[in-house]
Amino acid sequence: MDLPTIAIYEQRAKEWQQARTSDGAIYARAKKLGEQRIAPYPVLDLGCGPGPHLAALGAPVVAQDGAPAMVSLALAAVPSALGVCGDLLHLPLRRSSLGAAWASASYLHIKRVELPWALMDLHQALVPDAPIALSLRRGNKEGQLVGLRDDQFPGRFFAEIEVKELHSILVGAGFSVALCEVDSLNDGWIEVQAKRAPTLPDFVGPNMNILICGLNPSIYSAEVGVGFGRPGNRFWPAAIKAGMVSQDRDPRHALQNHGVGMTDLVKRATAKASDLKIYEYQEGMERVARLTQWLKPKMICFVGLSGYRAAIDKSAQAGIQPQLVGGTRVYLMPSTSGLNAHSSLDQLSEHFETALAFSKTL
Repeated sequence: MDLPTIAIYEQRAKEWQQARTSDGAIYARAKKLGEQRIAPYPVLDLGCGPGPHLAALGAPVVAQDGAPAMVSLALAAVPSALGVCGDLLHLPLRRSSLGAAWASASYLHIKRVELPWALMDLHQALVPDAPIALSLRRGNKEGQLVGLRDDQFPGRFFAEIEVKELHSILVGAGFSVALCEVDSLNDGWIEVQAKRAPTLPDFVGPNMNILICGLNPSIYSAEVGVGFGRPGNRFWPAAIKAGMVSQDRDPRHALQNHGVGMTDLVKRATAKASDLKIYEYQEGMERVARLTQWLKPKMICFVGLSGYRAAIDKSAQAGIQPQLVGGTRVYLMPSTSGLNAHSSLDQLSEHFETALAFSKTL
């Protein structure tokens, strides 16, 4: 989260509390979300501020904010809440520890390119089917915006976003989206209602060297939260052998330390890839194209031939492809699944070495 923005909220927390007025309609939305939480897990109020929605969210509830002064005010308002001071990009919470999440005008204080990471972090903290309710400012501006109704707190960072872009990011982050549209209460805002789907979130961000795109998550990988996570899958051993990554089954480390992002062509988790339909690959390719056009990785590496063949070129062979996806160069390689007896570990590692070397020329 933007540090100068946190500093403003920290220094002027009481002024902020006094300047805010209660909104009955927003309070009602918070109450509805609290009623939908997956018991016995708590509701998380992300960027809780002085806690105007904590009581509506019910109990148990966690009040999270980047400014300690805001957390103190929130706990004074609802003493039964658990206070957590932390960054939206690095939630200090265990995996699968939350039953719902509320974020009213909170994610607008991080850069748009960081939103997929923040939502990935949230996805991993939620239990499957946990509901979320978000509100973000609609538009395409980013920076220290002027002309806002609370301009008496200048210097804060804001990132606006459009509905279609936000919907695509939510799907990539592993959420089943029930509502993502212009807010009926204020057309300058977007209202989101979604649930944490039983799938993998994208591990993506700016400045990626390579974006790995698998076919879709296995049910096992979705449960453990790591792509290609089944012990018999050779993705991680081959990638380590090729020098593409350095830690086994750690997509966070791969992105942060090696610029290797991870996504899936189809987000729906299945027992086997053959359960997928051709139209799912085609729709998934459209999402991946938007993702690459936005984040601009140096290249994208599709792991598994069938999805690329179904969506783009039915006769495509492994190697560098002539077609671009979202303006990005493409490398295609065989599946790393243990069921693929046609490719050895050494051969798969050689594919990664070739893809890695090619990315360095771009």
